[in-house]
Amino acid sequence: MRHFTQRARTRALKTLKQAALASVLLAGAAAAMAQGADTPIGTWQTIDDHTGQPKALVQITQDNNGELNGKVIKGLGPNDDPQRRCTACTDARKDQLILGMTIINDMKKSDSGWDGGNILDPENGKIYKCKMHVEDNGQKLVVRGYIGISLLGRSQTWNRVQ
Repeated sequence: MRHFTQRARTRALKTLKQAALASVLLAGAAAAMAQGADTPIGTWQTIDDHTGQPKALVQITQDNNGELNGKVIKGLGPNDDPQRRCTACTDARKDQLILGMTIINDMKKSDSGWDGGNILDPENGKIYKCKMHVEDNGQKLVVRGYIGISLLGRSQTWNRVQ
C-alpha cells in the first residue's frame, strides 16, 4: 500500500509541475502578444519608395541591452537577387550581402517610440539617424531616417508580417 501511495504522490507532483509550467508558458505568450501591439519587435514588410511595392522583410529583435536591431531576412522585389551586395556601403558592410545584413542598429526606447540608433539605406550606402514608432494597433511601423534633425529626413511606413 505504501508503494502505491508513493507512486500516486509522484504522479500528482509531476502533474502539478506540468500544470505550473503550462501556466508560466501561457502567461509568457499572453505577455508577448500584449507587447506585440506596442513594440517594433517582429517582422516587417518594407515598401519601395519609388514603386510602392513590397521590397523586403526586415526582422527587428531586441538585444541583451534592450536595444533594437533589424536585419534583412528576405528580398521581395521582382528583380531581387539574393546575391546582391551593398556596393555603395562605406563601412564594414561594404560589398557584403544585403540578405542577412543588419540595417538598423542601437534603437532605444523613448517617450514617443524608439530612437538614438541609425539605419542604413543599402541602395545608396548612406547611414541616417533613425527614430520609429508603431501605429494602427501595432500593425504599422513608421521609420524615419534623417540627417542632423528629424525635420530633415523622410519616413516610411512598414507593415507587420504575421
